[in-house]
Amino acid sequence: MHDFFGAIIALRLPWLTFFTIGRPIADIICLILQVTLIGWVPASIWAVYSLSQYKTDQKIKEALGSRQF
Repeated sequence: MHDFFGAIIALRLPWLTFFTIGRPIADIICLILQVTLIGWVPASIWAVYSLSQYKTDQKIKEALGSRQF
């Protein structure tokens, strides 16, 4: 269910996605894009892609974090 709400936020409020994953510079750039109606679509696509990459990175860190060398 958490993934569903993350996707909804990424599509409706793309700038908020970057804020929640800790990317403040991308957040500002995305907000500037989102201000224009034409920029909303690329901002949403960028947010969904970034959210997917963030979740993948978290899974990799979790998998590698369980290893002890």
